[in-house]
Amino acid sequence: MAGVEKPELVTAADEAALEVAFQARVDAETRIEPRDWMPEKYRKFMVRQISQHAHSEYVGMLPEGNWITRAPTLRRKAALLAKIQDEAGHAAYLYSAAETLGTSRDQMLEDLHSGKAKYSSIFNYPTLTWADIGTIGWLVDGAAIVNQVALCRTSYGPYARAMVRICKEESFHQRQGFEIITTLAHGAPEQKAMAQDALNRWWWPALMMFGPHDADSPNSEIAFKWKVKRQSNDDLRQRFVDMTVPQADYLGLTVPDPDLKWNGETGQYDFGAIDWEEFWRVVKGDGLCNRDRLDARRSAHEDGAWVREAALAHAAKKRATKSAA
Repeated sequence: MAGVEKPELVTAADEAALEVAFQARVDAETRIEPRDWMPEKYRKFMVRQISQHAHSEYVGMLPEGNWITRAPTLRRKAALLAKIQDEAGHAAYLYSAAETLGTSRDQMLEDLHSGKAKYSSIFNYPTLTWADIGTIGWLVDGAAIVNQVALCRTSYGPYARAMVRICKEESFHQRQGFEIITTLAHGAPEQKAMAQDALNRWWWPALMMFGPHDADSPNSEIAFKWKVKRQSNDDLRQRFVDMTVPQADYLGLTVPDPDLKWNGETGQYDFGAIDWEEFWRVVKGDGLCNRDRLDARRSAHEDGAWVREAALAHAAKKRATKSAA
């Protein structure tokens, strides 16, 4: 069924018919494209979802950028720099995807800098040692892959297509992080202790990345209806645990959860309760690094104003020259 353009003036009945046609397209697994008619609630939902994802990539460069000059070898520096550049690219893809919904990048950044828009809570934790950089790649990017692979099939076309490339690059980032942790875990006792300490601090925040239980998530029901989301937060979290615990065993590291155990009946790992009080506290802006992260992003935006102004002036000059020719 082809996309339906919404008339300028519609009755309530027309609106209802358009929504039925829209839902039929979604149910038939037909991608929604920017020029297709869509409910205003869907448009706003997707702007929120995609821009929050973009902000997470944008802010997510900060914990790792702190280690570019302190990485132990030139090879590690180059690899970390390449990863951070990838994350900047991911943010650019996603901001562009959100712009197809009628919002502007300036507005999205203003919402981020004002604190109105959110980003992943994981990036409000500090990177204290080099092992943290490996653990971010192993756990954080590993969790991102589990969470984002399903988004390659999300109902909004520009978002789904951006996710295909992003997931491929995140897979490389995860392997890079695991290689760093493998080197530390199989190195000197002090290096292994550093890797264990990083795992102790990042394990629970990584599990929080999947969000609250779906029963406590106000957006889950509509996300499933519109096929923005394909699997529940808890199902994705369980998949991550089942995938990651054997990797920790291989490394000789201990997952910091005394309740973690294999359940032969379910064929999965049982794990302990997440501290949701901490999760919501960080989401609401009271994490260890919330203020530092936003301050850094605001400063970078302000310091880069002259570059944006110069680029706009150059573009205007080129247009004027072309028109005069």
